[in-house]
Amino acid sequence: MGVQQESLECEPAEEWLHALDWMKRNSLPVSSLAESDVLRRALDAMCRKLDGKVAAAQTARRKRAAFNEALNIAVEKGYFAENSLKGLRWQAPAVNEEVDPAAVPHPAQVLRLLEAVARQRGRGPHLEAFFGCMYFAAMRPAEVIHLRIEQCHLPKTGWGMLNLSGGVVTSGREWTDDGEVHEVHSLKCRAVGATRPAPIPPQFVRMLRAHVNRFDVAPDGRLLRNQAGNYVDAAAYGLTWARAREYALTRTERTSRLAKRLYDPRHAGISFWLYFGVDPAEGARRAGQSIEVLLRHYAKFLDGLREQANRLIEQSMNEWQRVSQGDVPGG
Repeated sequence: MGVQQESLECEPAEEWLHALDWMKRNSLPVSSLAESDVLRRALDAMCRKLDGKVAAAQTARRKRAAFNEALNIAVEKGYFAENSLKGLRWQAPAVNEEVDPAAVPHPAQVLRLLEAVARQRGRGPHLEAFFGCMYFAAMRPAEVIHLRIEQCHLPKTGWGMLNLSGGVVTSGREWTDDGEVHEVHSLKCRAVGATRPAPIPPQFVRMLRAHVNRFDVAPDGRLLRNQAGNYVDAAAYGLTWARAREYALTRTERTSRLAKRLYDPRHAGISFWLYFGVDPAEGARRAGQSIEVLLRHYAKFLDGLREQANRLIEQSMNEWQRVSQGDVPGG
């Protein structure tokens, strides 16, 4: 306790003094957070990224939730009598969150991209399975990095299963409890210890089996790792994907938004399911999303399902109409 008290009372390092001085000169007093105009400016700022562009609606909502919690703590500590944010009439600007079909590669394009990843020297062959996980199992990059062999059921024939249990994120040494750069989190929007089964088709089972046979696994069982055995770095797999676009896509495709973002393999996998008739509830479960989020993000890929539903409803209505008129089927 004495050591902790001493560390709290010591003067900050010189490099921090300049930053603290700047903050003191450029920050508003805490009491100003009781003013509605100040709160509105703060909320408007949360809707922008550092480059000034509009942030995703989900990002704005997450920042607002954190801001609201900070004000609740301020009330608890006695800085304010009440949380002024609760009575403020403000709405985040609408942002289009739908996945753009023009950016989502179709299955043949995905296979070309995966082949282009595998043909690259160095890390390329190892990352083919990485992007395969994103496409065939709709996994997020953090979930792929965390994947271990004990989570994988890879039979010689038929469908396999990945039992996902968490993800690895890059937080920085200053923000982790153990001083490591990476930190293991629970599955997104899931309780600690929760798991998510992700069925995988036979062709991807074969890809993962070949990956394990060729590269083995890390000492802790991880399937994906860099040449030093550490976690796969975002910059590394981002560069590999960018090069795959250059090798695999035509000039017209490269100049478009097609498969430009690292999440597009995941978008492609989910879109494929929906377009070819997978029930949205099942698709959401496999992707680790709520049905609401899935329908909002992938609404443009549901036209085929609507047409199929319309046909089924029409056929059923015609059948019941014949029954009501005495034309019993098979009579």
